[in-house]
Amino acid sequence: MASVPAANVAPAAQQIRFTRTRDGVRIAHARHGAGPPLVVVACWLSHLQHDWQSPVWRHFLADIGRFSTVIRYDIRGHGLSDWSVDDFSLEALLSDLDAVIEAEGLDRFALMGMSGYSPIAIAYALKHPERVTRLVLYGGSAGWPQEETPEERDEEAAWEAMLRAGWARPDPIFRRVFTQAFIPGANEEQMRWFDELQRMSTSAQNILASRASRRTINLTDDLGAVSVPTLVLHAVEDSMTEFALAHDLASRIPDARLVPLDSRNHILLADEPAWTLFLDELREFMEADRDRSAPSVGPGVDALSERELDVLRLAAAGMDNAAIARELVLSVRTVERHLSNAYVKLGVAGKAARSAAVAALVRHSLN
Repeated sequence: MASVPAANVAPAAQQIRFTRTRDGVRIAHARHGAGPPLVVVACWLSHLQHDWQSPVWRHFLADIGRFSTVIRYDIRGHGLSDWSVDDFSLEALLSDLDAVIEAEGLDRFALMGMSGYSPIAIAYALKHPERVTRLVLYGGSAGWPQEETPEERDEEAAWEAMLRAGWARPDPIFRRVFTQAFIPGANEEQMRWFDELQRMSTSAQNILASRASRRTINLTDDLGAVSVPTLVLHAVEDSMTEFALAHDLASRIPDARLVPLDSRNHILLADEPAWTLFLDELREFMEADRDRSAPSVGPGVDALSERELDVLRLAAAGMDNAAIARELVLSVRTVERHLSNAYVKLGVAGKAARSAAVAALVRHSLN
């Protein structure tokens, strides 16, 4: 099935919110689309607002949002999230993801790791297999090579030198090197946009600090413990992340499926056949979650998650949102999100939604 042109989807459909991690870092997150939830751990070049205008990223957002509720965020030090940070460890990056999941009120969801931040998704799936319905890894690996060759060390030193020299320059002469490595098949408009995204998405200081931290992360030895269904998608001629690393991921994760994509681009472009294949594979992989999240018959109570039921039971006991939040050790915003999700599943709305939802729960308990 061919993808529909992304321009038909308005960026206004996206809702941007902010939350804070345990260490106080403000994280920007957003949701759009319809269908089962898909949390995206994006690559290190992202900007929640400007990605919608991008001829490089827009089709990702629009097309995937046609069959999934896409939840994505800017990691610390990037995009609309706080830039004044110095901790880019795996634990800190997992804290960003934890904060977003709590703020969005998610119980069970699919998780996609992209590019160099795929290890975050892998680590979360290892830590919380009961919450992750399925894992998607795109253009990624298990982490930095455990033993770098002299050539790899020299190459990284060259990248770092270009980052220091050219990241913040008005002209894109140094950034264009990164652009051509990421999307060698792009046209000039797409390359110019990606040149600017680099400077817009983060500072040279942050990108150097985050790359230094990522060089300490490798989860290769843990891949055999991944217990959720896994789909690995990777461009065969990707020059940023070798296809051999995707093969290694799929061979080590039990029952993982590898889909080779016929492309040179690390970021697939909207007009290449590989993008259509990517979409078809992802849509089919997510179909089981669509079946699982479909409303059940009756008043809809059977469709509620355990956490939504917990919140609604306390509401039935007369507690307000602040009291429910204290009882369940959640934020008030998360309680509101659970109630909102419950109202949708129960088919109630308006000022009387809370009373109607409680009544539905009581009726269900008496049956």
